[in-house]
Amino acid sequence: MADVPDAIVLKRHRDLVGRRNEVWVRRGLLALIAAIPVVALLNVFGQRPDTHTLVSSAASLKIYAPARLRGGLLYEGRFHVTARRDLKDVYLVLGTGWAEGMSINTIEPSPVSEASNSGRLSFELGHIGAGKSYILFMQFQVNPTNVAFGRRQTVWLTDGKTRLLTFSRDITIFP
Repeated sequence: MADVPDAIVLKRHRDLVGRRNEVWVRRGLLALIAAIPVVALLNVFGQRPDTHTLVSSAASLKIYAPARLRGGLLYEGRFHVTARRDLKDVYLVLGTGWAEGMSINTIEPSPVSEASNSGRLSFELGHIGAGKSYILFMQFQVNPTNVAFGRRQTVWLTDGKTRLLTFSRDITIFP
């Protein structure tokens, strides 16, 4: 049998004499590391979309997008506009929180026009007849270095210059 190395004290290092409580520290750290994937599976770190529905006498707007995100995450936002009366010139305007620290990969179907409205993204959807719908799909990617707690995302639905609906929420972006 080999000799015990000089730096090893068997009672302390093998038998853990005087170190019995340290075992709980190691077990606690291991449990903390194991808890992170479990918490992620419970959607604490985002990805599962939320649905918000707004209704006015002129139109309804259903927004389907996650409010908790992670750096690098690819996700989709869906904006479903239903006209309750004839809408002549519909615009969907997204506040800066929808684009700040994000990459917009695609917008389908392409709106009639895209513009900047005081720094906001403005999409002209055109005419939507009474009882008809328009669904705008947008694919985003969160930039990996983007971390935010309480960033405001706002959506305005207008018919020409008349504001029909306003929606606002805060999002959280985890590292």
